[in-house]
Amino acid sequence: MENSTLIHPFELEPRWQAALQEEFKQNYLIDLAVFLDKERAQGISVFPPKNLIFNALWNTPLDKVKVVIIGQDPYHGPGQAHGLSFSVPVGIPQPPSLKNIFKEIAEDLSLPAPSHGCLLSWAKQGVLLLNTTLTVRQGEPMSHEGKGWEKFTDAIVKSLMEQQKPMVFLLWGKHAQKKWETFKALYNAKQHLILTAAHPSPFSAHQGFFGCRHFSKANTWLQKHNLTPIDWKIC
Repeated sequence: MENSTLIHPFELEPRWQAALQEEFKQNYLIDLAVFLDKERAQGISVFPPKNLIFNALWNTPLDKVKVVIIGQDPYHGPGQAHGLSFSVPVGIPQPPSLKNIFKEIAEDLSLPAPSHGCLLSWAKQGVLLLNTTLTVRQGEPMSHEGKGWEKFTDAIVKSLMEQQKPMVFLLWGKHAQKKWETFKALYNAKQHLILTAAHPSPFSAHQGFFGCRHFSKANTWLQKHNLTPIDWKIC
């Protein structure tokens, strides 16, 4: 089967497409594309919409990445998921985890709470908002787990780790930290800063997410390596 069959939904931003070209030769991506087409053909609502599945990669090209925030899977409510981990479009109520992220930013950087939860401005500055699984059924969290996305996002993280430039990884919760285990051998302490904390979910935020100060720490690291810090304020 030719790779052209994977144009939809697997067309990426050109720099990511080039970095992941070997991955597109793998049968599991063909199987994943077929699975998603079958889900939709059966009338199942799959989030995010097809054109937004790779929103994180389109808005944060490989050579622009400075900070990586790894989430689990997309929000499963209507209108919530738009391809950026933890983010929701303008006009959609902020989910609890995102509210807690903003609370920590307010404490860490004395920034006001934003009126919306769209993190696109972060993505445009080099914050890769990457979920481990990139699609989900409506109302069924983790319903697309084990279908192939995890292997694909592993390839994304591997491509990042191989970049010869400073980068900060924010690993919130056991899921993100478990994914990191795969890449320990590639870790270069001189090039990458790894920050871990509890997940910002209301169930765990008080167990180490609040007070982690990851946002100021990330900016300090970036400035130390002569990179422009992230403006974490959401306007």
